[in-house]
Amino acid sequence: MRPIKTAIRATLVAAALASAGLAQAKDLTIGLVLSVSGPFAAYGKQIKHGIDVYMAEHGDTVAGRKVKLIVKDDTGMAPQVAKRAAQELLVNDKVDILAGFDLTPNAFSVAPLATQAKVPMIVMNAATSSITEKSPYIVRVSMTLPQGSWAMAKWAAENNIKSAYTLVADYGPGHDAETQFKKTFTELGGKIVGEVRTPVNTADYAAYLERVKDAKPDAMFTFVPPGSSMVALMKGFRELGLDKAGIQAIGPGDLTDENELAAMGNSALGLITAFHYSQAHDSAENKAYVAAYKKAFPKDRPNFMSVGGYDGMHLIYQVLEKTKGDATGEAFVAAAKGMQWMSPRGPVQIDAETRDVVQNEYIRKLEEVGGELQNVEFATLQAVKDPGKVAK
Repeated sequence: MRPIKTAIRATLVAAALASAGLAQAKDLTIGLVLSVSGPFAAYGKQIKHGIDVYMAEHGDTVAGRKVKLIVKDDTGMAPQVAKRAAQELLVNDKVDILAGFDLTPNAFSVAPLATQAKVPMIVMNAATSSITEKSPYIVRVSMTLPQGSWAMAKWAAENNIKSAYTLVADYGPGHDAETQFKKTFTELGGKIVGEVRTPVNTADYAAYLERVKDAKPDAMFTFVPPGSSMVALMKGFRELGLDKAGIQAIGPGDLTDENELAAMGNSALGLITAFHYSQAHDSAENKAYVAAYKKAFPKDRPNFMSVGGYDGMHLIYQVLEKTKGDATGEAFVAAAKGMQWMSPRGPVQIDAETRDVVQNEYIRKLEEVGGELQNVEFATLQAVKDPGKVAK
């Protein structure tokens, strides 16, 4: 009888192992395409920090599925590298969801792969308006450049700024910001007295700023990539005396990203921006988020990219709860449409028609508060949809 009992025991063990294997197959794997190295490494770090804070608060299991993250480095503004990373995640790692995407060109390159694989693609930062139109499986939780530019133009036109000179980086987000600002500002009676597009990665804006100074506008509307470009631009603005000439610097809130304020120093004091998130946003949700972030990452300040990562994970978790763990493309996108929640940035929702985020835009002034530079909000435009799509 002993050989028979041994065979039964072996069968039971094999069944248990098979069962364990099935359970393992139910893990939810998220492939993150982020800039981990290169000039935009701070982007990837902030998004990943937001993801880590969310998972520390909510655990690593949702709807019975253990969440696994795989991070691929796109090295910065490198569409082909991002595309290759996404292909590896889909083919080799068989991820359920693609997420991350801090830069527009990289998101553009991956969008056809999401369509082909029918895999949800959650954009946590890249802000060119048309991104969500590149695949029916894209859902964006971050922002669009036209949202902040529309709010900035509306506030400027209604607050005694009669003329403006636009200075933007020559790539998708810069074009979006410029187009929307000019459209809204002129429709409300403002005058554009000059415009220039600068190289994306330049660190020398002196020649462009001299042109702005000579044109003597009431304001300079600008958008360049966050990071070293913005630091160089604002230092040049002060050094060339545009502020003393009575020119008000205005733009989308990327200009005064909390992550860059220490490097900017006082050169950006008084700068007015429109944006969806400030570390100083006065709400219970944001105070809790900032406290959790600082506890986890005491050397860094939370910024809008970290909130993009945090809200991206919130969307994924809430969708999976709603679909009872089904992360297939059609089910995921259907569940995400119209979803609403209270974010550290305030109330947000996913537009059921465009799959883009709808959120408040806050007008802020950069001030020193308690020895630290902060974007202090003083006006709110509520539930702003992407104007780039509203106009179509």
